[in-house]
Amino acid sequence: MMNTDLISSLLPLVALFAIFYFLIIRPQQKQAKAHKDMVSNLKKGDKIVTNGGLIVEVAKVEETYFVVKNSDNTEMKLMKEFVAKLLEN
Repeated sequence: MMNTDLISSLLPLVALFAIFYFLIIRPQQKQAKAHKDMVSNLKKGDKIVTNGGLIVEVAKVEETYFVVKNSDNTEMKLMKEFVAKLLEN
């Protein structure tokens, strides 16, 4: 008797966790993996948008950052985690 009460009281919590996982956690993991793959595949000449909204071109790929060029050919370093998206040419 006590065992079925425990199972019936935990069932809604398990169902809620499953819904939470499939609607929130799993899509975020997929998005993070896609972003990581995109950043790791960037190469010289790619145009990217930074998290700050700058549109720059990758000039050099380093281990933890990119050397990027602005529209006036000013070079600056950009940490890899601050790449927002790749612009299609």
